[in-house]
Amino acid sequence: MLDTEHSKYLRMASEIALHHHERYDGTGYPNGVAAEAIPLSARIVAVASVFVALTSARPFRRKGWSVRKASNYLQAESGKYFDPAIVTAFTAHLARGHTLN
Repeated sequence: MLDTEHSKYLRMASEIALHHHERYDGTGYPNGVAAEAIPLSARIVAVASVFVALTSARPFRRKGWSVRKASNYLQAESGKYFDPAIVTAFTAHLARGHTLN
């Protein structure tokens, strides 16, 4: 890989690390930015990360949520926590029978 390609991926990784806890409505952290001010990469990772967290077993709960329950949560938080366009695309992908495995 060329050095500029490394820089592109490092920049994207940095955006994701810094902004994936921002909320679409601006109430997230660390900077309280909203909507399109949140990098696209971070908006995508926010949806995927929460979905995986909800559907995976965790030490504090033996079993993860069902795909349907997690999808309903994403839709309920669309426009607040998550970018509505990304939620729509993500849930449509799931509805077609695709999984993240």
